Amino acid sequence: MFMQLCAVAAGGAIGAAGRYLVGLGVPAVAASLHVPGDFPAATFAANFIGCFVIGVLSVLFDGGPWNGEAGWRAFAVTGVLGGFTTFSTFGLETVSLIERGAAGMATLNAGLSLGACLAGVMAGRALARALFVAQP
Repeated sequence: MFMQLCAVAAGGAIGAAGRYLVGLGVPAVAASLHVPGDFPAATFAANFIGCFVIGVLSVLFDGGPWNGEAGWRAFAVTGVLGGFTTFSTFGLETVSLIERGAAGMATLNAGLSLGACLAGVMAGRALARALFVAQP
């Protein structure tokens, strides 16, 4: 358990640093491609890259050549990708539900996740403004 926790922590540091670098590099690339400046290109790129990579790793770790490599899975999936973006985990879990024939549950997960998470951000911002920002 301790070794897996260390693997997750090490991977998380790598993933967070990678996410930071994406945030530094993608805006310049997006601007050169004439992507509108208000589009969150770095977040979109991190989420897409993370989803693609978790798709590859899920096959390799779940029945593929790295099947049963729990420590490496903890490092790569939970650590690196968890530090890079948790959207990749959401994507994998939703697609897995669809592949298992639970399209209704996948739709519920996607809808609830989107709605609840956006509502959570709005509620958190409203609470913080009410408690910590002076009102005119």
